[in-house]
Amino acid sequence: MTTAQLNGSDAAELAEMLTLIGDWLTSDPLTLTSSLEKFTGSTAYTTSMLRTDLARFAFLLTGEDAAHLFGTSKP
Repeated sequence: MTTAQLNGSDAAELAEMLTLIGDWLTSDPLTLTSSLEKFTGSTAYTTSMLRTDLARFAFLLTGEDAAHLFGTSKP
């Protein structure tokens, strides 16, 4: 397995971008759900699953705000 390293500010910026995309997915669920289904050609991967994956990756980058990964944070 290859290892990549990011400095702290780059990791924080990437985490912010992932959080922004996750927040955007909640802004218009009907349109974005339909768009994701068209893009993937399936209903197996939902916007909710994508938001969870984005949040998990952001957490792994920064270690901050893990509550939403366990369903305990506010939307």
